[in-house]
Amino acid sequence: MSVEIKPPTFKLSFFAPKYWGIWLGVVVLYLLLWLPFPIIRLLGAGAGKLIARIVPKRVNVARRNLALMYPDLDEADRERLLRDNIRCAGMALFETGMGWWWPAWRVKKHVEIEGYEHVEAALAQGKGVFGMALHNMNLEFACRGLGYTHPSIAFYRKHDNPLMDYLQYHGRARSNKYMIHKRNARALLAALEEKELCLYLPDQDYGRGQSVFVPFGGVKDTATTTATLMFVRRTKAVPILITSQFTSKGYKVKFYPPLEALSTLDDIPALTLLNEHIEIAVNEQPESYLWMHKRFKTRPDKSAPSLYE
Repeated sequence: MSVEIKPPTFKLSFFAPKYWGIWLGVVVLYLLLWLPFPIIRLLGAGAGKLIARIVPKRVNVARRNLALMYPDLDEADRERLLRDNIRCAGMALFETGMGWWWPAWRVKKHVEIEGYEHVEAALAQGKGVFGMALHNMNLEFACRGLGYTHPSIAFYRKHDNPLMDYLQYHGRARSNKYMIHKRNARALLAALEEKELCLYLPDQDYGRGQSVFVPFGGVKDTATTTATLMFVRRTKAVPILITSQFTSKGYKVKFYPPLEALSTLDDIPALTLLNEHIEIAVNEQPESYLWMHKRFKTRPDKSAPSLYE
C-alpha cells in the first residue's frame, strides 16, 4: 500500500463512564443477534415503528423525498412505500450489528453475489474496480458479505464519537482490507491504481462546492458530486454500480455492467447517465433506499426556498 492508513486503536479511556451507554447498547444488540434470523427481522420491523415515533422529522423527510422522487405515484402507494422503508430503517440497526459481529459462517449463509463476473473481467484486464455503491440501508451487512468473495477497500466518514469510530472501522474491515477517510482522496486513487476493488458512495447531496445539477427521479436539478468523475478519469479503474438488496433468505450484492462512458463524457452528460442508472437500481427495491437523508437539499439558486419547507 503506497499511502499509509492508520486504523483507530482501542483505548483504555473507552471504559470511561461517558461510554457506558454505548457499551450497554452494544451488549444488548450483540445478544439479540444470536436469535434466529426470522426473529431478528421481526425485531427490525418493531424497531422501525419505534424510529417513526422517536424521529418523526426523519420520517417526514422520507415522505417528502418519495413525493419528489415519484410525483406520478399514487399517494396511497407512496405511503405504503414509506411504511416499508421505515421497517427497513429499523432492520438497518440489526443489519449493522450483523455485519460487524456475526461469525463468518452465518454471514456467508445469508449473502449471495450477483454480477461478479463484471469485477472479474475488469481485474483480468489488469484494472482496478471503482465500485459505486448506493446508500441502501442494508449496506453494512452487504459489505461484510462481499468481503468473503472479494475483500474490498471503502471510502468512509469517521464517526464523531471515538468509540463508535473504532467499532465502525473494525466492524467494517472484518472481511475487507481497510477503510479510507473521505478526505484522503489520494489514498483511494492509489488503491485504484493498485488494481483494488474500492467502494465509493456517489448518491448523496455533498453540497454546492463539488456538485453539478442534473436530474434524479422527479427532481430536475439534483446536486450530484463531481468527485465521482475525478476518480474515474484519473485512474484506469472500471466504474461499476453496486447495490445491496434484501431477499427472502437474506441479502444480495449486485454488480451492474460497467459504466465506462463516465470516463469520456463531459460532467453534465456523465452524471446524468450515472443518475439514470442509480434510479434504475433504486427502483428495483425502493424501500431499501436511505430516503431519510435530505437528498435534494442543495438548490441551484441559493435564494430558492428549500424543498423541505
